Amino acid sequence: MISLGHFWQAVTGTGPAALGSEATQPFSSVVIDSRAAEPGSLFIALRGERTDGHLYLPDAFAGGALAALAEPHAREIYPQARFVLPDGTVSGEAGPWVFIVPDSLAGLQAAARAWRSQMPADVIAITGSVGKTTTKEIVANVLAQRYVTLRSQGNLNNEIGLPLTLLQLGPEHQRVVLEMGMYTLGEIAHLCTLAQPRIGVVTNVGPTHAERLGSIDRIAAAKSELPQALPPGDEGGIAILNADDPLVLAMSGLTRARVFTYGLNPESHLWADEISSRGLEGLRFRFHYGDEVLHVKLPLLGRHSVHTALRAAAVGLADGLNWTEIVEGLQDVRGQLRLVVTRGLRDATLIDDTYNASPDSMLAALNLLEEIANTTHRAIAVLGDMYELGAYEEVGHRRVGGRAAQVVSKLVTVGPRAHLIAEEALASGMHSADVHPVEHNSDAIAVLQGLIREGDVILVKGSRAGGMEKIVDALARPRTPGAESK
Repeated sequence: MISLGHFWQAVTGTGPAALGSEATQPFSSVVIDSRAAEPGSLFIALRGERTDGHLYLPDAFAGGALAALAEPHAREIYPQARFVLPDGTVSGEAGPWVFIVPDSLAGLQAAARAWRSQMPADVIAITGSVGKTTTKEIVANVLAQRYVTLRSQGNLNNEIGLPLTLLQLGPEHQRVVLEMGMYTLGEIAHLCTLAQPRIGVVTNVGPTHAERLGSIDRIAAAKSELPQALPPGDEGGIAILNADDPLVLAMSGLTRARVFTYGLNPESHLWADEISSRGLEGLRFRFHYGDEVLHVKLPLLGRHSVHTALRAAAVGLADGLNWTEIVEGLQDVRGQLRLVVTRGLRDATLIDDTYNASPDSMLAALNLLEEIANTTHRAIAVLGDMYELGAYEEVGHRRVGGRAAQVVSKLVTVGPRAHLIAEEALASGMHSADVHPVEHNSDAIAVLQGLIREGDVILVKGSRAGGMEKIVDALARPRTPGAESK
């Protein structure tokens, strides 16, 4: 973790002589929410759409923050601080340290860039339309078998979250695994200037964020900024690309790095076959790498998780790990963060996949539902709106509806966009009595409480903005005996 003195130097470009013995004190954490401030933390005061973080400087210091990064108007909000000006001079004789910069976000990024450039760790960056966070977790699990590895927490993958992770780097770290998200062209390229990745992984290209970027080609261009930013192959740069996605494979012609491909195509450097999904028991398949063939059983759910395993194994192979280390890392169940399987109403099985949704991830979830329910249980899908699809909104929702008609016995859709899923399911042959389009989560809960039978397998999935975890909470909530109808 960056120290007070190193932060002073990164922000001002001057020596922190005024700090004295305080210079070597590391921050306990770096936070942007004053409620998360703790003794020894660094608070970054950011202007947001709804509020100004500078208003919470008193709260951050009351929580024990050692210092803050802020803009000039902080001097009016918290005048009792010692203010470090951009040239390194100090105004004030007592109180906590407040570093003044013209723009707090730009200051945070500049400090992260400077600190990262002093740290020896190799950075592995991951981008793509679907699967970034799970891939990041499993890649980190694999690399941790040999290296001291830092990973970004949750989905801290943007212009704020990524520099916060970089400031957690210490000289003990050998690898850092970062997720890179984007909303527009140029954003990933900018994140790469901060992180300076040596290895880059691209998972896939899909219509997520098409509303902002306008076309699949522009989304592919945005994702290609990662392989383009990698160092040349003779300097250690490695681009790990999905050979099953033509838009990703085409990025091999845009990078100076050595290209390592993965997929189900035997032409890939690393490929898989004989895939067998065992529902909640995980996956079996074979890895192929050169002349090596390896049979594995992994605790990952759904056939689509083979690609996740391939990505993590590819990073391990590219970074010098042996198969024993790679398979040990793949066995770490901490990678399955986004999908939770639990028991619910009338002892039904609930598949909680409510974190987010895109057409591809919806289809993968429906495939998993089919595998788990098999032929012995009723499959029920509760599917919500998918956002930011732009011109792909109707076709994306209808693709999901067509697949749902092949998989489920009962379908509940939630929200105006998800009505398209219901329409397509009906058009694909589902009976109207089995399709329940509703507007709100509360309506879905009411329908499901009367619909669920013992042994049902229920998938709940939709975009994060839909808040569909409330449906899971309602169905999973323990009930007193006799409280539910038989």
